[in-house]
Amino acid sequence: MRQLLQNDGLGKLIVRLSVGILILFHGINKVTHPGSFDGLGQMLEGIGLPAFLAYGVLLGEVVGPLMAIVGWQARIGGLLMAGNMTVAVLLVHLPQLGSLNEQGGWALELQGMYFFAALAVVFLGSGRTALKPD
Repeated sequence: MRQLLQNDGLGKLIVRLSVGILILFHGINKVTHPGSFDGLGQMLEGIGLPAFLAYGVLLGEVVGPLMAIVGWQARIGGLLMAGNMTVAVLLVHLPQLGSLNEQGGWALELQGMYFFAALAVVFLGSGRTALKPD
């Protein structure tokens, strides 16, 4: 039992899978509903950036999560996901950054959890249970 509770590889796998799978759902939704890229592109154009940057979300919500899930270059995958969350907060959620929700929690706790879990993957790496352990 003690060996199971001190299993760093299993802990890294749990973090990689949870953040990777949960962010990947958002990416799959954007891929299966292409109009979401148009709306994001319009938002980017509204702040003076080229609309094609909207496709960068594929890196942070599809490629990065898949890298983390399988454990291939998981640190880079974590960086892509953390970067994606940073851009999402800056573009969409910035007004809520210092706000609390009705239950007294941080209004951006979900985005924060995704960001910090992705950052944990950056620092922890893939562990032993990976396509390419580091």
